[in-house]
Parts: sequence; C-alpha cells; structure tokens
Amino acid sequence: MTAVIQASHLTKRYGDTLALDDVSFTIEADTIYGLLGRNGAGKTTAMSILTAQNFATSGTVRVFGENPYENERVLPRMCFVRESQKYPDDATARHALTMASLFFANWDAELAARLVDDFQLPMGKPIKKLSRGQQSAVGVIIGLSCRAEVTFFDEPYLGLDAVARQLFYDRLLEDYAEHPRTIILSSHLIDEVANMLERVIVVERGRILLDDETDVIRSRAATIVGNADAVEQFVAGREVIHRESLGRVTSATVFGELSADDHRRIAEAGLDLAPVSLQQLVVRLTMRDDWSNGNAQEVAA
Repeated sequence: MTAVIQASHLTKRYGDTLALDDVSFTIEADTIYGLLGRNGAGKTTAMSILTAQNFATSGTVRVFGENPYENERVLPRMCFVRESQKYPDDATARHALTMASLFFANWDAELAARLVDDFQLPMGKPIKKLSRGQQSAVGVIIGLSCRAEVTFFDEPYLGLDAVARQLFYDRLLEDYAEHPRTIILSSHLIDEVANMLERVIVVERGRILLDDETDVIRSRAATIVGNADAVEQFVAGREVIHRESLGRVTSATVFGELSADDHRRIAEAGLDLAPVSLQQLVVRLTMRDDWSNGNAQEVAA
C-alpha cells in the first residue's frame, strides 16, 4: 500500500492540557479508516493538524510526501468535513456546493445533484436557517461529491436521522467502490460504521490505543461465558478487560488472540465463546485506559 499521510511524534498542547501525546501513525491510500474514541480523545485535533487547520506543538506531518501547511499542491487534494462547519450568514446550500465545485478538481456535479435529491435539501434557503439534519446533509454532499483523494468526516452526519445516516453510508460505499480514495470517518456510532471500516485507529487521552486492520482487531478479543470457576480458571493470567457475573455464571472478555489450544480448552470445559463487537472492544479498552490512568486529566477535542 502507498502511504498518503505520515504523522510522526505529534504532540499538541493547549496550555496545561495535552491533546495529543507523541502519536505516530500512517494513513494508506484507497482505504476506509475509522478514527474512533470518546469526546475529548484527540480525534478532531489530529484531523485539524493533518489538514493544516491547526499546528502541532511538536512532531511532523507529511501529506503526499509534503508539509501540508499553505501548500497549494496538497490542500486541494484533501477535504475536511466537520459537524460544526461555519458558513457566511447569507450563504445557501447552492452557494456552498458551487464554491466546493470550484475548489475540488474531481468534483462530480451529477453525484451532487443526486445527493441533493436524496437528502431533499432546499438549495435556496440560507444554511443557518436549515434544520440540523439539513445542515449535516450539506457537509455530507460536499464530502462525497468532491471525490478528494483524502476525505475526513468528523461526525458531520450526527445531525441526520437513522434513515438519512444509512443513506449516507450506502452512497459512500457505492461511490467508493467506483472511485476508491482514502476516507477517514470519526464516529461515536461505532456499530453503525463498523462493517464499512477496513482499518481502525483508536485514540484515548491523546494516545493511540489500537491501529490495525478491523478484522485483526476483532480477532484480538473474545468473551468466555459459563461456570464461574471454569471461566476464572481459563482467564487466569490473561488480560481481562470486562467481567460480569450472575449467580454461578460469569462472562469475561479477554484481550489477546486465542490459540487452537485455547479453543480446545474452552470446549473441554463446557464454556461458550462469543465474539466481541468493535464497539464493545473500543468501549472496554477505553474503560481499561481509565483504570490504568486513575483520574488523569481529560484532553481537548
């Protein structure tokens, strides 16, 4: 794979608050990424730095092999769509899409028109007077129609209802299949987007907890269910990231891949093995990070 973004030892401080803590990662071409983590984990800060809308306190960023700041060879090849996007007071959806079509070389007017119809977006109404869902639709339409080589979606679709969000996911996958590019989705709705993600980066307290292919990450945790004594005997010495008990039945989620011998022992002990969803895994790992850090200071968004 070809790297389109390389971040090395990125650190960002806001006064006494550490938003990014010496993080390094690579974003590959033609891949759908999930940038996952809680509010305040550092996701938006990272995306803002990668798209040259913020500055790192230290560390380096290379996009298409170059520093992106004020770089006309790089910036038109990226699109950053965020929930809190600001527009001039009198700007309409038509104005926003027209300006986007002038900036992005790969703009597809036919796709934009189809999406406007899909989301029933009133083009002549000032954006500030649109509903939250309609405002979200403006960003979604720009993010899809621009066909930028790298597109960041920083939860702009949260204002959409469930039907409209599914429409967004469907249209994204349809267009991605025909026009592959790098897409980074930042989302709290992990279960909704999980099946779309090819690779996942989990951020917590400004640090990276996980960075791997989605299928690999899923295989790194499992839930063992059954007789409490048998479960406890099996998980002894393993990293348990969640445990629940009801009477004599215990459910324990372990972090780490299970071997063929592990599967044999589980079957012989009469225990059940359940998969862990991506959302469950992210939640359990961030909770584990809480325990290991005690009352560590929260980082900025």
